[in-house]
Amino acid sequence: MWIYLLKRMVLSITIVVLAVTLLFLMIRAVPGDPAAVLLGPRATAEMKLQLHQQMGLDKPMIVQIGAFFAGLLRGNLGFDVFSQRPVADIVFEQLPYTIELITASILWAVAVALPLGCYSAIRRNSVIDQIAGVVAVGTIAIPPFVMAVYALLIFSVFLGWLPAIGAGEGLSDRLVHLILPSFTIGIGWVGYISRLVRASMLEILGENHIRMARSFGISEWRIVARYALPLAILPTVTILGVGIAWLLSAAVFVEIVFTRPGIGALIVKAIDTRNYPIVMGVVLVSTILIVAATMISDLVNAALDPRTREEL
Repeated sequence: MWIYLLKRMVLSITIVVLAVTLLFLMIRAVPGDPAAVLLGPRATAEMKLQLHQQMGLDKPMIVQIGAFFAGLLRGNLGFDVFSQRPVADIVFEQLPYTIELITASILWAVAVALPLGCYSAIRRNSVIDQIAGVVAVGTIAIPPFVMAVYALLIFSVFLGWLPAIGAGEGLSDRLVHLILPSFTIGIGWVGYISRLVRASMLEILGENHIRMARSFGISEWRIVARYALPLAILPTVTILGVGIAWLLSAAVFVEIVFTRPGIGALIVKAIDTRNYPIVMGVVLVSTILIVAATMISDLVNAALDPRTREEL
C-alpha cells in the first residue's frame, strides 16, 4: 500500500507540473494586453512597458515559467496587479466558498442516490425504478447553468422561498443560501450516481458469492449492505474523484448566477481583466484539488479492493 501511495504521489506531482505549465502557455496566448486593461486607453507606450517589466512579461516565456515555479517553491504565487495583494491571500479567501458549495452538492446527491440506486437494483423494473430512470436521464441532460437559472426564477423570484444571491452571514444563513446552488449542481449527480450504483449492483447481485449468501438464508437487505454495496460503490468512488473537475466548472456558472463568492467567479473576473497572477493562482489551486481528489479516490478503491494496487 505504501509503494502504491508513493507511485500515486509522484504521478500526481508530475501531472500538476505539466498541467500548470500548459495552462501557463495557454493563458499567455489569450489575446489582450493586461497593461492596457490596467492602465486604461490613455496609457502611453512607456507606461505599458514599465508595467510589463514589473509583471515580468518582457522576459522570454521559459524565464517566466521558471520564475513562477521558483516563487511557488517559496510559497509565493505573485501579487494581484490591481490591489497588489498576495495572490495566495485572495485565492484562499474565496476557496472556502467553493469547497462548501461542492461538498454540499456531493453530500446530498450521494445521500439520495445510493439508496435510490440500491432500491432500483433490488426492485428492478418496478414503477419507482422506471420513474428514477426517466428522471435520471432528464437531470443529467440539463446543464447546471440552465438548472441554476430556472431554480432561481422558480424558488426565489416566483415563490420567494429561498434567497437568490450571496452566501449569507452566520452558519444558519449560509446553509440556507447553499440550498439552491447545491441543488443545481447536485441534481444531475443524483441521476448519474443512482444509475451507476444500480448497474454495478445488478452485476454483483448475480455473482456466485451472493447466491451462496442467499442459500444460507441471509436477508436480502443484509446481503446488499454487507456484501454487494461495498463492491458496487467502487465505480462511484472513482467517478466522484474524477468528477471534481466537472464540479469546479459547474461552480463557475452557479457562482455567477447566484452572485456567490468563490474561485469560479474570481477566475472569470481575472480572465476578463487579463489578471495573469490571479488566473495562475486559481488554476494551480484547482489543479491540485482535482489531482488530490483523484488520488484519494484511487486510494479508497485500493483499500476496498486490493487488486487495484497492481494496476499502477
